Amino acid sequence: MGEHKHTNQLIDETSPYLLQHAHNPVDWYAWGEAAFEKAQTEDKPIFLSIGYSACHWCHVMEHESFEDEETAALMNELFVNIKVDREERPDLDAIYMDAVQAMTGQGGWPMSVWLTPDGQPFHGGTYFPNEQRYGMPSFRTVLKAVADAYHNRREQVTNQASRLTTMLRRSASLAADGGEVGTEILDEANEQLLHYFDEEHGGFGNQPKFPQPMTLDYCLTQYRRGGNLDALFIAEFTLEKMALGGIYDHLGGGFHRYSVDAIWLVPHFEKMLYDNAQLLPVYLHAWQVTQRPLFRRVVEETVDYVLREMTAPDGGFYSTQDADSEGHEGKFFVWTPEEIDELLEPHTAAIFETYYGVSPRGNFEGKSILSVVRTREDVAQRFRISPEEVESTLAAARRSLFREREKRVKPARDEKILTEWNGLMIHALAECGVVLRRQDALDAAVCAAEFILANMSQPDGRLFRSYKDGRARFNAYLEDYAAFARGLLALYEATFDLRWLGEATRLTRIMLEQFHDAPNGGFFQTGVDHETLVARRKDFVDNAIPSGNSLAAEVLLRLAILLNNDDYRREATRILVMMKEAMASQPTGFGRLLGVLDMLLSPSQEVAIVGELADPSTQALLAEVRRRYLPHTVVALKEPDTESVLPLLEGRGLVEGKPAAYVCEHYACQLPVTTPAELAELLNQRAP
Repeated sequence: MGEHKHTNQLIDETSPYLLQHAHNPVDWYAWGEAAFEKAQTEDKPIFLSIGYSACHWCHVMEHESFEDEETAALMNELFVNIKVDREERPDLDAIYMDAVQAMTGQGGWPMSVWLTPDGQPFHGGTYFPNEQRYGMPSFRTVLKAVADAYHNRREQVTNQASRLTTMLRRSASLAADGGEVGTEILDEANEQLLHYFDEEHGGFGNQPKFPQPMTLDYCLTQYRRGGNLDALFIAEFTLEKMALGGIYDHLGGGFHRYSVDAIWLVPHFEKMLYDNAQLLPVYLHAWQVTQRPLFRRVVEETVDYVLREMTAPDGGFYSTQDADSEGHEGKFFVWTPEEIDELLEPHTAAIFETYYGVSPRGNFEGKSILSVVRTREDVAQRFRISPEEVESTLAAARRSLFREREKRVKPARDEKILTEWNGLMIHALAECGVVLRRQDALDAAVCAAEFILANMSQPDGRLFRSYKDGRARFNAYLEDYAAFARGLLALYEATFDLRWLGEATRLTRIMLEQFHDAPNGGFFQTGVDHETLVARRKDFVDNAIPSGNSLAAEVLLRLAILLNNDDYRREATRILVMMKEAMASQPTGFGRLLGVLDMLLSPSQEVAIVGELADPSTQALLAEVRRRYLPHTVVALKEPDTESVLPLLEGRGLVEGKPAAYVCEHYACQLPVTTPAELAELLNQRAP
């Protein structure tokens, strides 16, 4: 410790984000009783700073303000200072983000919130510069003004805190009204999406541009539902633009967080596990629908990236990679013509730079982010070679540049393992593994599930939220249970190992016991015995990550079909009823929930397969199902002469000694078939 001038109480934490601040001169506390007792004893307001390790502006504010001795002294004098990792404590992040958005009309990270000693918010914002600029007051000016208001205008502060707290508690009172949901909600949502769609560059709205994988996946379901070509165009065009733009890592695979512009060129360079976990299945589904090689390549490369860089040796997936390396945002990812010319022979370098838009001027702080600016055909014509030769030249060049890039100083990686985000990635890799026959992807999904069950389970069977350095911490939230259960259901449909179905069912029971609002419908984010906070929220909005209620509804509906459980279907429906107006009018905020609604309103399709899993004939039947985009089809399998716990498989057997497939709708099954061609004919009856 001798090399550090300051060490605060964050030194005992496991979060990489909190540990980054452990040697600030600020007397940081982690969220907990000690901080609140100090605030109450000394009658000081609390300064709450929430961020995450891959956040660029969090690093900026730390360097400018939290490492500054004068600013830190002011903070220590006037406030009790609490630092929170939003990825460990999504409950706190959600509550106080609602408050900041209510106060300022916008939100983001780092989040800066001032609280009364009992945790009620009364002032807030995001990033504040240490010196006055960007039309913003300096952080020190804000600190003094807030402290002055707290001590000298206490009644005003108390009234503001009371109003905000009342607002924060509103979501808890949301209730299903007993109404119904119908396809008119989907139709109105589709019209709204057309209105928001950027026809020139893809995506929704202007800058900054977020990938919105849930909304794009929903668009694919609308094509599947009734042949909606507008919805297919929205998804396909946007996915193409993102795959060709700078938001995609053309050398290493995987997507950055979002694009600061409208054209997908300049990203915020951090890479998040949850983004890639959601984009993987969308690109997979788009490939199933269109068979476009570009989409399959993106899936393959992104799977490679996750297995190479985001997978822990003993199982589980890491959380994030920073935007910055060596103190500069994006430095790891950008290139100059000189760097490329040194690596590649002149003809190859010229082709590569032409295709990816690398120029002496650059497109980002004098250097170039790789993005596709010309088609293969254009480049082929310019260099008088075939498009196939262009493609092979580019592939070899990408490999060479990737090997060279590996020698650079890499962005820092947040190696904590989060149950929710792992559930999303388990789902993605299980599906990609069986569709693309990537056993390595499926193995990684299984390994992650086993890791969580072995290392992130409590003695009573409940889950922890976070794991780092051998320590599992924090009671899991609704979204942890729902995302992990959904991943386990995907593992069951990939492997047909009943263990995964059993664990998903067990966790769903805990989810209902701990989080369910039985009188009103829906689920709270925190469990019944969670610490008391200023509000107990119900979260329905699908932002960067699906809401806990969207995931819960999806799990309940899928289990309802697999287990023939009407209670589960009813509870999923209550969630949809609560949000029916919002889904129709604000579809980009409910992409995952709209997909669940589409599943509820579509005729359920179940495929029951009987046969030895290793039998080539059984595998051929499975392959016929898996090559298709069937978003709401549930697949179950049993070996011959075995009893099954699933109602769908009761009474099903081989046909003339051959593996057989039963295609059913609401458990009413057509005659079994034994060949892929016969199965294809049955499945084609519902294709758009």
